[in-house]
Amino acid sequence: MAEVLSIPTQDQVAAVLTADWVPVIALDELVERGRKVVKVGRKQIALFHSEQGLFACNNRCPHEGYPLVEGSLTTAPQSGNCLLTCNWHNWKFDLESGETLTGGDKLRRYPVRVEKGQVLIDVSDPPGVERAAEALANLKDSFRRQEYDRMAREIARLQAAGSDPLEALRGAIAWTHDRLEFGTTHAHAAAPDWLALRDLSGGDEATRLVPILEAVANLSYDSLREPRFAYAEGRAPYDAEALVAAIDREDEAAALAQLRGALAEGRAARDLEGPLASAALAHYQDFGHSAIYLQKTLELIDRLGPSVAEPLLLALVRALIYAWREDLIPEFRDYADSLAAWDGQGDAPVAAADFIDLNAGRAMARALRSSGNRQALYDALLGAAAWNWLHFDLAVETRTDGPVSDNKSWLSFTHAVTFANAVRHLCSRHPALWPAGLLQMACFVGRNAGYTDAAIEESGWRVECPEEFLEDSLRGLLDHGQSEYILVAHLVKTVTAVRDEVLASPDAPWVPSLVAATNRFLNSPVKRRHPLRTARQSLAFVALEG
Repeated sequence: MAEVLSIPTQDQVAAVLTADWVPVIALDELVERGRKVVKVGRKQIALFHSEQGLFACNNRCPHEGYPLVEGSLTTAPQSGNCLLTCNWHNWKFDLESGETLTGGDKLRRYPVRVEKGQVLIDVSDPPGVERAAEALANLKDSFRRQEYDRMAREIARLQAAGSDPLEALRGAIAWTHDRLEFGTTHAHAAAPDWLALRDLSGGDEATRLVPILEAVANLSYDSLREPRFAYAEGRAPYDAEALVAAIDREDEAAALAQLRGALAEGRAARDLEGPLASAALAHYQDFGHSAIYLQKTLELIDRLGPSVAEPLLLALVRALIYAWREDLIPEFRDYADSLAAWDGQGDAPVAAADFIDLNAGRAMARALRSSGNRQALYDALLGAAAWNWLHFDLAVETRTDGPVSDNKSWLSFTHAVTFANAVRHLCSRHPALWPAGLLQMACFVGRNAGYTDAAIEESGWRVECPEEFLEDSLRGLLDHGQSEYILVAHLVKTVTAVRDEVLASPDAPWVPSLVAATNRFLNSPVKRRHPLRTARQSLAFVALEG
């Protein structure tokens, strides 16, 4: 073995001239031992003497921290390089090239040389910018297999490098926005609520990491193994009416050209809120997702800055174009006529009880009678949505027979509340949209009315201090223990929306019922997979195919 290890690249040669070379062990002793752990400051470094030379690396396996000094050294069959295997989970590292051959995270290696019989290690750290860039690249690589633990480690490394950890979320948005066939998902909608929860989490590093990890991991999951769904190119001079019209006729190319034109003219995302809100509320559509996604997309851009505006708005416009137009199905066929009949003159007093047990058509008709008092009507409809949610009949969720149209769940009821929250924000800034927003709230109340149980007692779920309960519930989501991303997204979105409504109107008549409903929801089982029901409905469907 040569007395001094060669430094194969110019960059490494330059590093030698300025690096912190530390003598750690006599060469003879290392040759005799074969391997040795040395500590330099906080660094724990494994040294190896092998047929291929001397190597130094982090002793802690980047997977779960087990000691690599206990690993196995072999010769890689193809390259002939020195191969280190962690014997705990069989991760393999090429100590010469630095590649991780089996596993995920990169292994930190240290340059080694020998002088006057002493082994020296260069323990200087790469610049923070370089380490941050590597952490982001490794985070992106973790998306291939949806490696949740690795994502957490890479975000932690990004932060340790002195970078803004929100760069992980900005990166995730850029990497995934064109791998979503139908645009915006619950991952985007939950992200600003996770970041708001981060503000509540206090100064503990772990609890501040969780919200970023959850938002990034959800985006990773939603795009997992998805191909690229390219957005149409092109740009047109921006015209708000043309943007709304293109979305309504489901012309993605034209709509995206308008969007790109607006951004090229220097318009901010909030400048587009009006026309996008008009498009989101043009129909009773997509089970409320359109309005919710718009509101949350804008909140996310507000938090992360203009660099994410284009990818987020491209995904949003695609989601608006592919939205279901539910006002075209029989259950909600009265929506268009009701909207046309709205004159803002209805003066009948209104309360939540007026909407209990009404179907969608009758609920919209009742709303028209009180169209002159928007605040009272909003309170009544939100109160009715809260009553429905509190009285959801759990037998509906657990039964295994019945038609597909009766496949209702807790999330059928939470959407009425998150939609109402989006309506309040959007329509308060764009008052001309109040008739559409309120009538669509009536549609939600009507569609859920048939799946309630009036015998459920509200008193058992009442909460004495609503604001404290909601804040504690949000903090509890930092360790939620749920495996399904879409359920977790609904949990954080729903509790955030309820808290937002209560903080905005703490004395509103619906507060007790809304918070009680939240309490029951958080403390009840949520059945998300229905094998027997799915099998029975599939057999019935196929039997009727003729």
